[in-house]
Amino acid sequence: MAERSGPSYLDTPLDYLKGVGPQRAGLLRSELGLFTFADLLTFFPFRYVDRSRFHTIGQVSEEMPYVQLRGTIDDIRLHGKNRTTRMTASLKDQTGRMELVWFRGFKWLKNRFLPGVEYIVFGKPQRYGQHLSIAHPEIEPVSPEAINQVPALQAVYNSTEKLRSKGLDSKGIARLMKTLLPLAGSHIGETLPGHLLSSVKLLPRKEAFYQIHFPGSFEMMQKARARLKFEELFYIQLNLLRNKLLREETTEGYVFPQIGQLFNGFFHRELSFELTGAQKRVLKEIRADTLSGRQMNRLLQGDVGSGKTVVAVMSMLMALDNGFQACLMAPTEILAFQHAESVSAMLNGLDVKAGLLTGSTRQSERRNILSELKQGSLQVIIGTHALIEDVVEFEKLGMVVIDEQHRFGVAQRARLWSKSSTPPHVLVMTATPIPRTLAMTIYGDLEISVIDELPPGRKPIKTIHQYDSHRLKVFGFMRQQIKMGRQVYVVYPLIQESEKLDLKDLTDGYESIVREFPLPYYAVSILHGRMSPADKDFEMQRFVRGQTQIMVATTVIEVGIDVPNASVMVIESAQRFGLSQLHQLRGRVGRGADQSYCILMSDKQLSADARKRLEVMVSTNDGFQIAEADLQLRGPGDIQGTQQSGIPELKIADLAKDGPLLSLARQQARALLEKDPGLQMPANSLLKRQLQLLYRDSLSWSRIS
Repeated sequence: MAERSGPSYLDTPLDYLKGVGPQRAGLLRSELGLFTFADLLTFFPFRYVDRSRFHTIGQVSEEMPYVQLRGTIDDIRLHGKNRTTRMTASLKDQTGRMELVWFRGFKWLKNRFLPGVEYIVFGKPQRYGQHLSIAHPEIEPVSPEAINQVPALQAVYNSTEKLRSKGLDSKGIARLMKTLLPLAGSHIGETLPGHLLSSVKLLPRKEAFYQIHFPGSFEMMQKARARLKFEELFYIQLNLLRNKLLREETTEGYVFPQIGQLFNGFFHRELSFELTGAQKRVLKEIRADTLSGRQMNRLLQGDVGSGKTVVAVMSMLMALDNGFQACLMAPTEILAFQHAESVSAMLNGLDVKAGLLTGSTRQSERRNILSELKQGSLQVIIGTHALIEDVVEFEKLGMVVIDEQHRFGVAQRARLWSKSSTPPHVLVMTATPIPRTLAMTIYGDLEISVIDELPPGRKPIKTIHQYDSHRLKVFGFMRQQIKMGRQVYVVYPLIQESEKLDLKDLTDGYESIVREFPLPYYAVSILHGRMSPADKDFEMQRFVRGQTQIMVATTVIEVGIDVPNASVMVIESAQRFGLSQLHQLRGRVGRGADQSYCILMSDKQLSADARKRLEVMVSTNDGFQIAEADLQLRGPGDIQGTQQSGIPELKIADLAKDGPLLSLARQQARALLEKDPGLQMPANSLLKRQLQLLYRDSLSWSRIS
């Protein structure tokens, strides 16, 4: 909370707050992760209800989130026996009547309401049968004090059933906050310098805490939220940009002065197609990095099929032309095998020795690879996590390419750092486009390149949503495509039936496909994560060679499978997949010149979010639009490995909604560091101390994340 060098008042355990005590404190710890006064102060409301106006009963509808009413209460009755007992009462005003209902706690309530007395009633209207009612409303007698004491905006806090049973519902938490704020107010230190507060027109921090928990008006609540969100985002950006500056100043990188025979030979003789303008632009950016004398740390974003692998190969050839080795690390064996095949095919006409190292590499072969890597005779190595083992040593590692990098932990990626005396150049790639706000946050200290063009001749994939009741029509379409010489993927979300989820499972699906497409007219492959690497490779190769027309698989094929002849992707139970995964699966087709199709199968019972996801998939092939929609639907969560990025958990800012505020925070952080890179000026001493406090327990992974 406040800047401090040692324990402060705000570090006081919640046990010592009046109204808490050991039992409630234990529940606050276990249920909400709240340990100290500071934790409670930063437990922000998730919404507010408007208590400034009264409705009449005649105006109430079930669409209203909450209503505040005035009226008299009569006709109090008990219904049922024992556990099923409930109490009802009738609220009456000049426009009508509404039922109030209680399922617990009514023993002390039934004699509380006096005839002829007017009450304020607040709660959520719900429809039971033909009637609207309010369950467990807040009730108090009408009086000048009651009307004046109710805040215009009332904060609503998350709670749990266990907390509610101990009186810590939203109102109970608000009572604790009301006790704490006057005690803690003098200890809430400012964390932003005056020049920043005035230039961005932000509330002082102490006032922001008062206004966010007990806002005087809607406008003050908005100002308080903006102040605290800005602070959170600003320090993330300040840390990222400062790390980037520090790395550029202190971390030397290998210089690749030559574009030599290997790069030129590949470009002029081996490359069978024209590079897109986007690919050429990215290669120029990488070339500039390798000439700068600073270590390259670049993120390459490119939609499925945009040609990232060619850029990666040409980047590795830059290293080889200058006497260095290169490696490409992939998260799965299937993807590593695919990369090994495609990279070897690209390098076939060049004097380059490449190898493959995974967990299933035979010991004799492994010994040879390790020896040749150490001697330098093996120039390119492609592999999985096996590449970061201590036994893997390079003679001179100059270029590291990491594919689908969000699948690796930061520490795993950083172990490649120690493979070279001078840090190698690093190119991290992702086929999942990253929304701008996430890119600015998670990768804010990296240079970012984007391949935003597809190779010429590629036709947009047609995406269709079909219900399970149209399955015979889909089977007919599959037969039609196979008759034209095409191949089909059918993807299921599970390997075996789950009792909890009503999904088409792989084994049942495989059997039904085999029945529908019998031998000798059709051949069907099966692929899933529980198969041995040898069996996976056998089934995959049968499909690649066209010996099978249908591949029934789980999401193990999400990345790395490249079969240009496959033109149909059928995704079963598509409502169970996230947008990013649906987009990745769709990208397995559309890799040849033929028209390709993605068919999303679902039942008719769809949630609003699931329906929205399917609508987005049908409406666009643009990965960046899909990524933005995914962020809006899911929130940042752990999209792109935010838990592995060294970014603190956001308490109030929302990357899905706070893009403009994030841009402002980054702009202010950059402008400040341009004037004072080391934060040495007296006016910035507060920023330096707060930055050290916030990141004192975190390692700087910026070099290779």
